[in-house]
Amino acid sequence: MSELIQPKVLKGFRDFLPHDEIRRALLIETVTTVFRNAGFVPIDTPALEYSEVLLRKSNGETEKQVFRFNDNGGRDVALRFDLTVPFARFIAEHHSELYFPFKRYHIAKVWRGEKPQAGRYRQLQQMGVESIGVDDPALDAEVVALADRCYKSVGLTGYRLEITSLGDSTCRPAYRQKLQEFLFALPLDEETRRRAEINPLRVLDDKRPEVQDMTADAPLMLDHLSPETQEHFETVTGLLDDMGVAYVINPRMVRGLDYYTKTCFEFVHDGLGAQSGIGGGGRYDGLMAQLGGQELSGIGFGLGIDRTLLALQAEQAETGDTRRVDVFGVPMGSAAKRAMAVLINQLRSNGVSSDMSYGDRGLKGAMKGADRAHARFALILGDRELENGTIAVKDLAAQTQTDMDLAAVVPYLVDELG
Repeated sequence: MSELIQPKVLKGFRDFLPHDEIRRALLIETVTTVFRNAGFVPIDTPALEYSEVLLRKSNGETEKQVFRFNDNGGRDVALRFDLTVPFARFIAEHHSELYFPFKRYHIAKVWRGEKPQAGRYRQLQQMGVESIGVDDPALDAEVVALADRCYKSVGLTGYRLEITSLGDSTCRPAYRQKLQEFLFALPLDEETRRRAEINPLRVLDDKRPEVQDMTADAPLMLDHLSPETQEHFETVTGLLDDMGVAYVINPRMVRGLDYYTKTCFEFVHDGLGAQSGIGGGGRYDGLMAQLGGQELSGIGFGLGIDRTLLALQAEQAETGDTRRVDVFGVPMGSAAKRAMAVLINQLRSNGVSSDMSYGDRGLKGAMKGADRAHARFALILGDRELENGTIAVKDLAAQTQTDMDLAAVVPYLVDELG
């Protein structure tokens, strides 16, 4: 006889209980409004892509994190690990149907086979925007300011915007060589030396104190920008100043993916400990062409939903009204249940979120349902009320109760909750 399997969620994955999912839905709704108000349109792309598409512009470290396998047809496929590369493939495939600059937002799940940590899971949901087709520092400033507005709109206050420039093809190769010369002269361990060969900028982001001490005097990209990239960066920061967006220049900021150029930024919340990043992005000129499309520039950012919710929790802030319904009906008896079902349907038809108690529970048990729904009003209807053509309306916040005509309760609640 086979042993019973104990149901358990996979490591690095998680279930979302209703109160968690409501908070996530409210955050998504709020941020989506910010995106749409800025003229960004929604798109969606498949969760699965050909592995060669996802990995074409990655490095060895990224490849280790990708969920990759052969499908039933023997094709080498992988789950997307970010939203930018699939979007670049989307542009390469559909550019003749689009207008530029093309500004989109994307809300989707991504998968990363990395070590689970607080607020970092192997399946996560991201929100982000991309603006493609124009290399304009004003567009960079718009995207950075839009990201800043997203965090403000959900009620966050204790975050910090860090920004830098990663240069471009006119200055980065020479800087890369200079940085590698500096790093290879240090007593680096084998793994760090290998990282320096693949992406030397990543070594500057190493959090180990001994590595930070060794690289304290390393050459920095901001000191080796070409005149063009320097002017680009100064224009971006100048526009942010004009818009009142506070930022800190971080010359040691890097990105794990090689396709980022010029403007690079990150939002940090110190209330989350070591894993303090809650979102970020940057410019990635040339990525479209490398995926077979046109030579188009682009900039975007991703907002980490889980980490943003953790930051809100650290600030003891809410994303909005977590009420499941506004009105909860409590019928006492079969005749009252039929009347309540009609009443709840009328409320819903008038745009009032409503639910009711089922299962013929007593008053005390049914009212627990109203509490769990965080309803503002409870409607109590029994045989006596039906005979009198009345209904008891209980304001759960004020803890007051009023009897009113049954025929008047829908207009009353529509007016009160409108």
